[in-house]
Amino acid sequence: MAFPPDMLNDNEEIVLDLRPHWWFIAPAGALLGAAVILGIVVLAGTGNAALRILAGVIVLGALGLFVVRYVRWAGINFVVTSERVISRTGVIAKKGIEIPLDRINTVFFNQSLFERMIGAGDLGIESAGEGGRQTFQDIRKPRNVQQAIYRAMEADESRRFETMGRAARATSGETGDSIPDQIKKLDELRRSGVLTDAEFEAKKRDLLDRL
Repeated sequence: MAFPPDMLNDNEEIVLDLRPHWWFIAPAGALLGAAVILGIVVLAGTGNAALRILAGVIVLGALGLFVVRYVRWAGINFVVTSERVISRTGVIAKKGIEIPLDRINTVFFNQSLFERMIGAGDLGIESAGEGGRQTFQDIRKPRNVQQAIYRAMEADESRRFETMGRAARATSGETGDSIPDQIKKLDELRRSGVLTDAEFEAKKRDLLDRL
């Protein structure tokens, strides 16, 4: 299931939308394959009803385990957008983590030799906030994901500097807007989170002093 577009903010774009690496379900798939082979051998090689029932139970159990694991796999999203990193797990009961790009300090990854061979690994994100450090397992090509996050962080920072530059020009009167219009634009920046309440009040007082 792809990440729902209606959960994005205005002008927010998806950079990456990933499921866990196929290794997440590989052990359950291998167990199911072995159980099916065992079932075929038992059915073809013996007329013992008890063994056939046992083989059938084993196959059904392995199938159930595989379905459960697959549903878990399908219910996990690791998403990088132009504003944040999002992790969501669950199909019915949901659990999620969101890390704004401007709060990320470091992104790192770990791969064993086997994980390097199959293109899987763990991704860690250190951020400023209550979460501190988060680790995400079975990420596809974690080095590429790390680079994508850093590129998204750079683009987000550039947009913020651009917006702050426009705000600075607005407060200096370079736009030609009236002071009430400039205050209105500053209020829009405050509500969108670009300016803090304190910054908004300071710039607002500066404009009102010019009246």
